[in-house]
Amino acid sequence: MADEYYFEEGCFITEWHNRADDPAVSVARARVPVGVTTRWHVLSGITERYLIESGAGEVWVGDAPARRVAAGDTVVILPGQRQRIRNVGTAALIFLAVCTPRFVIEAYRDVG
Repeated sequence: MADEYYFEEGCFITEWHNRADDPAVSVARARVPVGVTTRWHVLSGITERYLIESGAGEVWVGDAPARRVAAGDTVVILPGQRQRIRNVGTAALIFLAVCTPRFVIEAYRDVG
């Protein structure tokens, strides 16, 4: 497993599984600090799922209003849908980001 790093979107990422020889899926652990809202962004050609592990947040997907998320919730984000998430709790918001096909930086576009 790789070390945690800060990603320009506004959160910290640990890549659990993201390999060119397994292009069907990637899994990363995301950590959003208290009070932080990530930048609006889209992923071209990639479906992303947030599997919330701990913390409390609000998530925006596409043009839908924000919805609350907490441990056990799943958020599905289709390719090209704009997205962002905010930590509204008192501890880090932690979730797995599962992407199909796998996340590649070329698919990321900041729209915020």
